[in-house]
Amino acid sequence: MINRKEAMSRLETALGENPVTALLGPRQCGKTTLARMLADRDGGHWFDMESTEDRAALSQPELALKKLTGLVVIDEIQRHPELFAALRPLADRRSKPARFLILGSASPDIVKGVSETLAGRVGFVDLTGFHTGEVKTDELDDLWLRGGFPRSFLANGDAASWRWRSDFIRTFLERDLPQLGIRTPAQTLRRFWTMVGHYHGQTWNAAELARALGSSEGTARNYLDILCGTYVVRRLTPWHANLGKRELSAPKVYVRDSGLLHSLLGIQTTKDLHSHPKLGASWEGYALEQVLALCGSADTYYWGTHAGAELDLLLFRGGKAYGVEFKVNDGPKMTKSLHVALTDLKLERAWIVHPGEKRYPVHEQVEALPLKELGILAGQVGIR
Repeated sequence: MINRKEAMSRLETALGENPVTALLGPRQCGKTTLARMLADRDGGHWFDMESTEDRAALSQPELALKKLTGLVVIDEIQRHPELFAALRPLADRRSKPARFLILGSASPDIVKGVSETLAGRVGFVDLTGFHTGEVKTDELDDLWLRGGFPRSFLANGDAASWRWRSDFIRTFLERDLPQLGIRTPAQTLRRFWTMVGHYHGQTWNAAELARALGSSEGTARNYLDILCGTYVVRRLTPWHANLGKRELSAPKVYVRDSGLLHSLLGIQTTKDLHSHPKLGASWEGYALEQVLALCGSADTYYWGTHAGAELDLLLFRGGKAYGVEFKVNDGPKMTKSLHVALTDLKLERAWIVHPGEKRYPVHEQVEALPLKELGILAGQVGIR
């Protein structure tokens, strides 16, 4: 078992500071395992909303839960949104006899009423699959190819990992989304998700995808909202610096897990990956997710102008701006875009993250940094 010490620390901090803590992330990313470790250590009560017996036990949730003390875990809570309303009076009790840990694989944005019901009472902890800080250096290529979902990454061979991801995509579309009340046909969403894979790392163009789907732009935006809200696609917002330049205004889209991206694109092996036209885009999305796993996704953007200057990732921390570029070649050099970004965005520091072995300066404010040394970047920007 891989030790997820940093994730456990964030979870323990949130539980100590809030009457309710929400552990959120895609299905099968390790939320239940992490919560089980905590519950086994501290004791407590466990309810799984996929269990008929546990759903029956919480048929009158406020009555059942108000008797409990200590840690109370409710898994897959988004299946029964009425539980959020029941938690509100329990969270407001002055004596705080219980701490509630709720696990969900859907964003509060697509579970109606959650944000409003528990506003001011809930702390959020985001969990992804495994990241560079949790695996060995010689496993980073496997992490890139297979992605970070535990059962995919730890599979006995690339073929087994591929089969697991294929089954995950099918189950996610055919079972998990309908259980959230999403009635869009699975085949339609799979087609759309695959299109997003081909746009991975590019600016979002709703009109173009809508034409390809034979639907409206509003429908395409709704599909994107569904995939973003279930943590399988990332929408990276553009930053507007008010420089008097024509800046890009559409978000970029990424399939968040590199293994799922490769499954959608038909990439089964490392050889397939290195000969695929989306190699550079795959690296960009993979490395970007690794940075965000270490530094957090709050106050993160990309930046670009119609004149061609662009910065893959812009982070604001402690009143300072930092930039990150992602290059798949292992000997990256200073670029014109980075020169422009340093000046226009007043960057404190920037890095070019690459898959090679060597760390070296390319400018007095810019450093080429191997992926395996991302801890250096996180240490300067700030670990979430």
